[in-house]
Amino acid sequence: MSEANSSPERQGLTPRQARHVRIALSAVIMIAVGVTLVLRLGSTHSVLTMGFYGIALILSGSALVLSRQGRTRVATAVLGVGVAVAVVAEWAVASMR
Repeated sequence: MSEANSSPERQGLTPRQARHVRIALSAVIMIAVGVTLVLRLGSTHSVLTMGFYGIALILSGSALVLSRQGRTRVATAVLGVGVAVAVVAEWAVASMR
């Protein structure tokens, strides 16, 4: 069998490893957002702050579930875009005060 016919070795993570990485990442971000929410509520009692970080918690949980179902790319997009939008929105509201 020549080298041209042999399949190239796969680079990167296996699908199972990718799921585990995304699940762990989603859980860590969920914990970090929860801690940040508690700290922010200690310094300011804003319903908007609670709403923005609540949305980030929901999106982190959604990414965790998507990762478990094998939708790692969608989970990464939900996690990255969702949390970034929530943090930027909270920062924008805080800078208006």
